[in-house]
Amino acid sequence: MASANIYGFKVRDISNHDISMESFRGKTLLIVNVASKCGFTPQYKGLEELYKKNVSRGLEILAFPCNQFGGQEPGSEDEIKSFCELNYGVTFPVFAKIDVNGANAAPLYSFLKSSAPGLLGSEAVKWNFTKFLVDKNGQVVKRYAPTDSPEAIGKDLESYL
Repeated sequence: MASANIYGFKVRDISNHDISMESFRGKTLLIVNVASKCGFTPQYKGLEELYKKNVSRGLEILAFPCNQFGGQEPGSEDEIKSFCELNYGVTFPVFAKIDVNGANAAPLYSFLKSSAPGLLGSEAVKWNFTKFLVDKNGQVVKRYAPTDSPEAIGKDLESYL
């Protein structure tokens, strides 16, 4: 049975703990597949600024490292966590490395992609830093391209916070 919202999924955090998406019920979510060695990696800075500005208003940013695009996330979970903290001061949740496309795609990502197809109806995630906006009811409301900056997304957030 297909899920009607994101709350039925479980994910694994970067410290290897299972987290129910139910724990984010009532929050506005920006879910991002990230990589440490990508041209878009500096978006971590903008994402952290967006998070700090809006976390008290109900925003959570969930980062899912992925090594499927040009091998740009080769590190272990510990290396990824350290990179995010040391280089960008990331305080939003970072999860265990996943696949976002293909037969081994994380179930959460399969749901996100089918709920908000990309350009020309394509479901595949095209590159690192593709972003999905999820409203407080767990519904996917928008997909953003890797080139969409966190600052630009901030304008859209107002109506969902």
